[in-house]
Formats: sequence, structure tokens, C-alpha cells
Amino acid sequence: MRNSDNNRLSKPHFDWPLLVASYMLALYGVLAITIANFNPNLGSDRSIQQLVMDANNGRLQLMWVVVSMVVVAMMMTIKYDIIGRLWPVIYFVDILLLGLVLTTSKINGVAGWFQFLDRTFQPSELAKLALIITLSKALTRHPDRAIPNFRYFIYVCIHFGVPALLILLQPDIGTLMVFCVIFVALLFMCGFELRWMFLLGGLAISALTPVVFYLASTNNFRWLRLVAFMNPESDPTGSSYQIVNSKVTIGSGGLYGKGAWAEGTLTHLNYVPENHTDFIFSVVGETLGFVGSMVLLALYAFVIFRMLILAYYTKDRFGQLIIIGVMAMLLFHVYENIGMCIGVMPITGIPLPFISYGGTNLVVNMAGIGLVLNVTAYKSSVDLSEKQRT
Repeated sequence: MRNSDNNRLSKPHFDWPLLVASYMLALYGVLAITIANFNPNLGSDRSIQQLVMDANNGRLQLMWVVVSMVVVAMMMTIKYDIIGRLWPVIYFVDILLLGLVLTTSKINGVAGWFQFLDRTFQPSELAKLALIITLSKALTRHPDRAIPNFRYFIYVCIHFGVPALLILLQPDIGTLMVFCVIFVALLFMCGFELRWMFLLGGLAISALTPVVFYLASTNNFRWLRLVAFMNPESDPTGSSYQIVNSKVTIGSGGLYGKGAWAEGTLTHLNYVPENHTDFIFSVVGETLGFVGSMVLLALYAFVIFRMLILAYYTKDRFGQLIIIGVMAMLLFHVYENIGMCIGVMPITGIPLPFISYGGTNLVVNMAGIGLVLNVTAYKSSVDLSEKQRT
């Protein structure tokens, strides 16, 4: 299939299916947030537009959807290979922001937000895209082999490790997990050898073991979340509260759901705290049911599979790694968020892409889509690494 140079996907093009599916997800998110913030006292006999405008978070999310269109357009203005050449600047700004945010006041135990009036900005979201760009560029320095020697392996690990350490110091475990997934996905795409996998695994276990013992000895809330994941019934009114209530809420939706504007739902009784952000999937499961949930998952599957196909038909290694990095980021977000809502993954505070309320997360996800569209629009029909060798 890849040898078919006449295939449209192997040539520079603007990938409308990916963009349309992404904005279908974003509008699905506006609907879900509006449902979560719906006030039954105002009645449901109004247009969707009125319902969205009357729901404060729904209205704000719609505004961010509009802003993201501008961001996608901006991402298309500079060719991705030029963006790659600017990697030292991107890396420096990334490290600077992650370092400065450590001096801010903690919110929910995490020093991860800059406060601007009544709005917040989370630099760790931007750091995900920065990591994808800079690490993809670092892994194309040696066209013949991804990891030619131990010295270069250390360089790649440091390249990843500095921003990852700053994320850990916040501490934002959820984002750190996303960083690790992006790192491993890009290394795997480059064909790294099994020995590097064992070495990375050993380093990770060595680093995490004392952290786990520390959390357990201090009865830290992150340790309690892990215990709640392994045994949800251990503390149903405490650390297991969100997991247990989320599962009950999703299960109560049945096949077709209770209805988006039905009165007396668990969603509108705030049975699951933060149900417009991290636990937005519980809203979808209860009000739109199994069918609504499957529609959402089908849209995600299309976006992920589309990026996989686009990467397959991209011959430029740098562009290919960018697509794989964005795909890995979104895939893990979806898996972790929905997993924690149904009790098969621990709670980490990772939002559901395009759906959870939050301007920074939505705009960064759309910027990632814009970066993929940039690659498909400007990619070369010849592998640039091959051109360098010749």
C-alpha cells in the first residue's frame, strides 16, 4: 500500500476529514459541557443555541472552539520543517515556562498554572507539543539509526528528562505519564533496539520505587487514589468516591440514556464532582447512553486511525514522528480518561481531549491537529533523510 505513489495521501494535501472529525469532537464537547451545566429550573424548551448560551461553561467552551480555529490557521502558516529548525527556541521557552510555573501558588496540590485575572494558563499542556516537536527533531539527527550509540541515547534521555523532571516537581503525574507515552512511542517508531527498552525500564523502576515508598509512608492522596483504583470499595465515601459514583452514573444511562435535558439525573444532582472536566464521560454515559458513548468513541477511533494512515503515507521521518507523537498523546488521553471513569485506570486528572472543559487543553489539542495538517500539506514526496544521504 505504501509503494503506491499515486495515492493521494502520499502527496501534499490538506486533510479535511481529520479537521472535520476533530471539530465534530469539539462540538460534541460543547454539548456535553452544556448538559453538565444544564439548569432544569430554566426549562428545556429552548433552542440548542439558547441552552449553550445559558450554560456558562458551555458558552466559554464554544468561545475556545472559535479561538482554536485561529490557532489551527496559525499552525498552517509556517512549514513544519522550519518549525523543526526552531527547536532550540521552542525547547528554551518550554523549559523557562515549566520552571517559572513552579514559583506559583498551588491549586489542588499542583503548582501548574499561571493566573491571569480570573483565567488560568497551564504551560504543561503546551509542553506536550513542544516535546513532540523537539524530540522528533532530535531523533532525526542520525538518519541511519535512531540510537547509534550510548552517548546519543543519554542525549535523547536528557532531552526528554529535563522537562519531565520539571513536570514531576509540580507535581503533575498525569502529564508526566503523557510525556512517557510520547517518548516511548517516538522511540518505538524509530526502531530502537530491545536493549534500550530494558535499560529505560530499569531506570524508570529505579526512579519510581523510592517515590512509591514515600507516597505510601506519608499516606499521600496520590497513594490513596492508587489504593482506591485497586480496591474501589475500600473507601467509597473518600478516595474511591469519584470512581464508584462515576461507574454508577454511567451504568444508569443504559442503552439510549436518560436524555440530555431530563430532570433529576445524577448528572444534574452533581453526583460525580468535576463532571464537566475530568469526569465528563460520566455525563455522556448517563444522558446519551451506550449509543452516545459509542458515537464519541467512533469519532475518536476515526481521528486516531486517520493519523495512523497519514503517518504511514508520510515519507519524511521528521513529519512522520510529529504525527505519531500527536496521535500517541491523544490516544493515551482518551484511554486514561475513559479508563478512570469506568474504573479500569487510576485517577490522574487527565482531561478527555476535545470534550472536557478547559481552554488550554482544547486549544493545544487543536494546535496538535493543526501541526499534523501542516505536515500533510507541506510534506515532501521524498524522505528528507534519504536526500541528505545522497
